[in-house]
Amino acid sequence: MADRPYDVSTYGERIAEVYDDLPRVPANTERAVEFLAANAGRGPILELGIGTGRLALPLVQRGFVVDGIDASPAMVARLRAKPGGERVTVAMGDFADMAIAGRFSLIFVAFNTFFGLLTQEAQIRCFRGVAEHLTDDGRFVIEAFVPDLSRFTHGQRVGATDVGVDAVHLETSVHDPVAQRVRSQQVVITERGVRLYPVEVRYAWPSELDLMARLAGLRLRERWAGWSREAFGASSGAHVSVYERAGQERNP
Repeated sequence: MADRPYDVSTYGERIAEVYDDLPRVPANTERAVEFLAANAGRGPILELGIGTGRLALPLVQRGFVVDGIDASPAMVARLRAKPGGERVTVAMGDFADMAIAGRFSLIFVAFNTFFGLLTQEAQIRCFRGVAEHLTDDGRFVIEAFVPDLSRFTHGQRVGATDVGVDAVHLETSVHDPVAQRVRSQQVVITERGVRLYPVEVRYAWPSELDLMARLAGLRLRERWAGWSREAFGASSGAHVSVYERAGQERNP
Protein backbone atom coordinates (compact mmCIF):
# COMPACT_ATOMS: atom_id res chain seq x y z
CA MET A 1 0.00 0.00 0.00
CA ALA A 2 1.39 3.41 -0.98
CA ASP A 3 2.15 5.89 1.77
CA ARG A 4 -0.28 8.73 2.21
CA PRO A 5 1.28 12.01 1.05
CA TYR A 6 2.86 14.15 3.74
CA ASP A 7 1.66 17.76 3.85
CA VAL A 8 1.79 20.75 6.19
CA SER A 9 -1.00 19.38 8.41
CA THR A 10 0.21 15.78 8.72
CA TYR A 11 2.46 16.16 11.76
CA GLY A 12 -0.09 18.05 13.82
CA GLU A 13 -3.04 15.90 12.82
CA ARG A 14 -1.22 12.71 13.78
CA ILE A 15 0.39 13.86 17.01
CA ALA A 16 -2.10 16.34 18.50
CA GLU A 17 -3.69 13.90 20.94
CA VAL A 18 -0.41 13.15 22.72
CA TYR A 19 1.70 16.19 21.82
CA ASP A 20 1.62 17.93 25.20
CA ASP A 21 2.66 14.73 27.01
CA LEU A 22 5.62 13.74 24.85
CA PRO A 23 9.00 13.70 26.62
CA ARG A 24 10.64 15.67 23.80
CA VAL A 25 8.41 18.74 24.24
CA PRO A 26 10.65 21.45 25.78
CA ALA A 27 10.55 22.13 29.49
CA ASN A 28 11.79 25.71 28.98
CA THR A 29 8.38 27.30 28.45
CA GLU A 30 8.71 29.87 31.24
CA ARG A 31 12.08 31.15 29.96
CA ALA A 32 10.75 31.28 26.39
CA VAL A 33 7.72 33.30 27.46
CA GLU A 34 9.92 35.74 29.38
CA PHE A 35 12.12 36.24 26.31
CA LEU A 36 9.18 36.70 23.96
CA ALA A 37 7.39 39.10 26.28
CA ALA A 38 10.54 41.22 26.50
CA ASN A 39 10.64 41.51 22.70
CA ALA A 40 6.92 42.05 22.15
CA GLY A 41 6.56 45.69 23.08
CA ARG A 42 2.84 46.28 23.59
CA GLY A 43 1.84 43.70 21.00
CA PRO A 44 -0.07 42.34 19.29
CA ILE A 45 1.81 39.04 18.82
CA LEU A 46 1.59 36.45 16.05
CA GLU A 47 2.80 32.86 16.48
CA LEU A 48 3.50 30.77 13.39
CA GLY A 49 2.60 27.13 13.97
CA ILE A 50 0.74 27.96 17.17
CA GLY A 51 -0.19 24.32 17.82
CA THR A 52 -1.68 23.56 21.23
CA GLY A 53 -0.75 26.96 22.65
CA ARG A 54 2.23 26.02 24.84
CA LEU A 55 3.68 29.52 24.40
CA ALA A 56 0.68 31.50 23.20
CA LEU A 57 -1.52 30.90 26.23
CA PRO A 58 1.01 32.08 28.85
CA LEU A 59 1.48 35.22 26.73
CA VAL A 60 -2.30 35.75 26.74
CA GLN A 61 -2.23 35.39 30.53
CA ARG A 62 0.31 38.22 30.61
CA GLY A 63 -2.20 40.48 28.87
CA PHE A 64 -0.98 40.28 25.27
CA VAL A 65 -3.28 39.95 22.29
CA VAL A 66 -2.04 36.81 20.51
CA ASP A 67 -3.01 35.54 17.06
CA GLY A 68 -1.77 32.37 15.42
CA ILE A 69 -1.51 30.45 12.18
CA ASP A 70 -1.65 26.67 12.03
CA ALA A 71 -2.44 24.01 9.43
CA SER A 72 -3.72 21.36 11.85
CA PRO A 73 -7.35 21.51 13.05
CA ALA A 74 -6.55 18.82 15.63
CA MET A 75 -3.79 20.87 17.23
CA VAL A 76 -5.95 24.00 17.31
CA ALA A 77 -8.80 22.01 18.87
CA ARG A 78 -6.44 21.11 21.73
CA LEU A 79 -5.62 24.81 22.14
CA ARG A 80 -9.31 25.73 22.20
CA ALA A 81 -9.97 23.20 24.98
CA LYS A 82 -7.49 24.92 27.32
CA PRO A 83 -8.28 27.87 29.61
CA GLY A 84 -7.87 31.07 27.60
CA GLY A 85 -7.90 29.23 24.28
CA GLU A 86 -11.02 31.08 23.19
CA ARG A 87 -9.08 34.37 23.40
CA VAL A 88 -6.65 33.41 20.63
CA THR A 89 -7.59 34.09 17.00
CA VAL A 90 -6.18 31.38 14.72
CA ALA A 91 -6.00 31.49 10.93
CA MET A 92 -5.99 27.99 9.48
CA GLY A 93 -3.46 27.34 6.74
CA ASP A 94 0.21 27.16 5.76
CA PHE A 95 2.13 29.90 7.56
CA ALA A 96 4.42 30.25 4.54
CA ASP A 97 1.51 32.11 2.95
CA MET A 98 0.96 34.45 5.95
CA ALA A 99 -2.75 34.63 5.11
CA ILE A 100 -3.66 36.87 8.03
CA ALA A 101 -4.58 40.53 8.41
CA GLY A 102 -2.88 43.09 10.58
CA ARG A 103 0.60 44.04 11.73
CA PHE A 104 2.39 42.73 14.77
CA SER A 105 5.13 43.98 17.07
CA LEU A 106 6.34 40.39 17.52
CA ILE A 107 6.08 37.43 15.19
CA PHE A 108 7.70 34.21 16.35
CA VAL A 109 8.09 30.55 15.43
CA ALA A 110 9.44 28.15 18.05
CA PHE A 111 10.70 24.59 18.56
CA ASN A 112 12.08 24.05 15.03
CA THR A 113 8.64 24.65 13.52
CA PHE A 114 10.05 26.96 10.82
CA PHE A 115 11.74 23.90 9.33
CA GLY A 116 8.30 22.40 8.72
CA LEU A 117 8.33 24.54 5.56
CA LEU A 118 9.79 21.93 3.25
CA THR A 119 11.40 24.02 0.51
CA GLN A 120 13.76 26.96 0.48
CA GLU A 121 11.21 28.85 -1.60
CA ALA A 122 8.53 28.39 1.08
CA GLN A 123 10.93 29.54 3.78
CA ILE A 124 11.86 32.66 1.83
CA ARG A 125 8.17 33.35 1.17
CA CYS A 126 7.53 33.15 4.90
CA PHE A 127 10.28 35.67 5.67
CA ARG A 128 8.80 38.06 3.12
CA GLY A 129 5.33 37.63 4.59
CA VAL A 130 6.69 38.26 8.07
CA ALA A 131 8.33 41.48 6.88
CA GLU A 132 5.00 42.65 5.46
CA HIS A 133 3.21 42.02 8.76
CA LEU A 134 5.75 43.48 11.20
CA THR A 135 5.27 46.93 12.66
CA ASP A 136 8.08 49.37 11.88
CA ASP A 137 9.85 48.48 15.13
CA GLY A 138 8.67 44.86 15.18
CA ARG A 139 10.80 41.77 15.71
CA PHE A 140 10.77 38.27 14.27
CA VAL A 141 12.06 35.48 16.53
CA ILE A 142 13.02 31.99 15.37
CA GLU A 143 13.97 29.13 17.69
CA ALA A 144 15.60 26.27 15.78
CA PHE A 145 18.26 23.59 15.93
CA VAL A 146 21.67 24.00 14.37
CA PRO A 147 22.05 21.17 11.83
CA ASP A 148 24.35 18.37 13.00
CA LEU A 149 25.03 16.06 10.08
CA SER A 150 27.17 13.78 12.25
CA ARG A 151 23.89 12.40 13.66
CA PHE A 152 23.45 10.39 10.46
CA THR A 153 25.35 7.29 9.37
CA HIS A 154 25.08 6.52 5.66
CA GLY A 155 22.18 8.95 5.47
CA GLN A 156 20.10 7.46 8.26
CA ARG A 157 19.63 7.35 12.03
CA VAL A 158 17.83 5.16 14.55
CA GLY A 159 17.96 6.14 18.21
CA ALA A 160 16.09 6.12 21.50
CA THR A 161 14.80 9.49 22.72
CA ASP A 162 13.18 8.16 25.92
CA VAL A 163 13.10 4.77 27.64
CA GLY A 164 10.64 4.23 30.47
CA VAL A 165 9.03 1.38 32.36
CA ASP A 166 5.91 1.40 30.18
CA ALA A 167 7.05 2.99 26.93
CA VAL A 168 9.98 3.38 24.57
CA HIS A 169 10.29 6.38 22.25
CA LEU A 170 12.43 5.96 19.15
CA GLU A 171 13.40 8.29 16.32
CA THR A 172 14.07 6.86 12.87
CA SER A 173 15.27 9.23 10.14
CA VAL A 174 16.64 9.36 6.62
CA HIS A 175 18.63 12.35 5.44
CA ASP A 176 18.87 13.99 2.03
CA PRO A 177 21.83 16.42 2.21
CA VAL A 178 21.15 17.90 -1.23
CA ALA A 179 17.61 19.00 -0.43
CA GLN A 180 18.51 19.54 3.27
CA ARG A 181 15.53 17.34 4.08
CA VAL A 182 15.03 14.85 6.90
CA ARG A 183 12.11 12.38 6.90
CA SER A 184 11.45 10.90 10.33
CA GLN A 185 9.10 8.71 12.28
CA GLN A 186 8.71 9.15 16.01
CA VAL A 187 7.91 5.62 17.16
CA VAL A 188 6.20 5.01 20.51
CA ILE A 189 6.15 1.40 21.69
CA THR A 190 3.96 0.39 24.64
CA GLU A 191 2.21 -2.75 25.82
CA ARG A 192 -0.83 -1.57 23.87
CA GLY A 193 1.05 -1.50 20.59
CA VAL A 194 3.07 0.78 18.32
CA ARG A 195 2.18 4.35 17.32
CA LEU A 196 3.86 6.22 14.48
CA TYR A 197 4.14 10.00 14.31
CA PRO A 198 5.71 11.17 11.02
CA VAL A 199 7.58 14.45 10.71
CA GLU A 200 9.53 15.98 7.84
CA VAL A 201 11.76 19.05 7.96
CA ARG A 202 13.86 21.12 5.62
CA TYR A 203 16.68 22.42 7.82
CA ALA A 204 18.64 25.62 7.21
CA TRP A 205 21.89 26.86 8.66
CA PRO A 206 21.83 30.08 10.71
CA SER A 207 23.74 31.88 7.92
CA GLU A 208 21.11 30.76 5.39
CA LEU A 209 18.34 32.12 7.59
CA ASP A 210 20.23 35.41 7.82
CA LEU A 211 20.37 35.58 4.02
CA MET A 212 16.63 34.86 3.76
CA ALA A 213 16.08 37.72 6.19
CA ARG A 214 18.17 40.07 4.04
CA LEU A 215 16.16 39.12 0.95
CA ALA A 216 13.03 40.12 2.88
CA GLY A 217 14.44 43.45 4.07
CA LEU A 218 15.25 42.22 7.58
CA ARG A 219 18.52 41.87 9.45
CA LEU A 220 19.80 39.87 12.40
CA ARG A 221 19.57 41.86 15.61
CA GLU A 222 20.90 39.22 18.01
CA ARG A 223 21.41 35.49 18.29
CA TRP A 224 21.53 33.35 21.43
CA ALA A 225 22.02 29.67 22.12
CA GLY A 226 18.74 29.51 24.05
CA TRP A 227 15.90 31.42 25.65
CA SER A 228 18.07 32.30 28.68
CA ARG A 229 20.37 34.31 26.40
CA GLU A 230 23.26 31.90 26.58
CA ALA A 231 26.16 32.86 24.32
CA PHE A 232 25.92 31.37 20.82
CA GLY A 233 29.02 29.68 19.45
CA ALA A 234 30.42 26.88 17.33
CA SER A 235 29.31 24.19 19.79
CA SER A 236 25.72 25.45 20.16
CA GLY A 237 23.11 22.90 19.19
CA ALA A 238 20.28 25.42 18.88
CA HIS A 239 19.71 29.12 18.45
CA VAL A 240 17.18 31.82 19.21
CA SER A 241 17.55 34.48 16.51
CA VAL A 242 15.92 37.91 16.57
CA TYR A 243 15.39 39.81 13.33
CA GLU A 244 14.29 43.41 12.74
CA ARG A 245 13.80 45.73 9.78
CA ALA A 246 17.07 46.49 8.02
CA GLY A 247 16.55 50.25 8.20
CA GLN A 248 15.50 50.33 11.84
CA GLU A 249 17.51 52.44 14.25
CA ARG A 250 18.90 50.18 16.93
CA ASN A 251 17.74 50.75 20.49
CA PRO A 252 18.63 48.72 23.58
